[in-house]
Amino acid sequence: MKLAGLIKSSTLDYPGALSAVFFFPGCNYDCFYCHNRDILHGEGIGMDVNEALAFLEKRKGLLDAVVLSGGEAALQKGLKELALTLKSMGFLVKLDTNGSLPEAVSSMLASNALDYVALDYKAPWSRYHEIAGNGANAEQVKETASLLFASSISFEARTTVIPQLSLSDMLVMAREMPPLPRYVLNPYRMPPSYRQEDLFRLKKPPHLPETLLAFAEAIKPFQPNVVAY
Repeated sequence: MKLAGLIKSSTLDYPGALSAVFFFPGCNYDCFYCHNRDILHGEGIGMDVNEALAFLEKRKGLLDAVVLSGGEAALQKGLKELALTLKSMGFLVKLDTNGSLPEAVSSMLASNALDYVALDYKAPWSRYHEIAGNGANAEQVKETASLLFASSISFEARTTVIPQLSLSDMLVMAREMPPLPRYVLNPYRMPPSYRQEDLFRLKKPPHLPETLLAFAEAIKPFQPNVVAY
């Protein structure tokens, strides 16, 4: 198993904890605004996972958690076993996922391999193909969300509020998902690498910070635990 990248120390990726972040190559979605496009189709690139484990061995007592991210980390064979290894080393484990692999998430939940999950909530269900590409299946995301709601695990959903999402879209999304324990609205920033054919969508002006705050206020009746950054 190979990593596409490693952040050695982050205060942002695991709520309330100092974490390392493992980035895995490969994704089954094709979001036009993806910030990690350079690793979407990579295979066998970067650091071997055993090197990363050796690094973590030296950080016991200094780091609290490890975040499994991507790409789509849940595509990786052996991810559950890696998560259990990390937990045996004393680390909390968080999974970042687009929700497309409910079977993998279910298996990890059943094995107590996770402490926290961040579920991407891309768009209203009816717009999933448009926003996340033809490989996106809203029904799979709904199933993953249902698994998380039925579990005792801590989790959040998060939406990158791209310019193509309006207040009307956000209200639809707030109603389509049951009240979440934490719902994060993230600002859109133009990605460093992209396809030229997507440039016309990427160059639309982002929502202003005050607009994101207004969106959060508007959806609070349906998602009381929303936060906007």
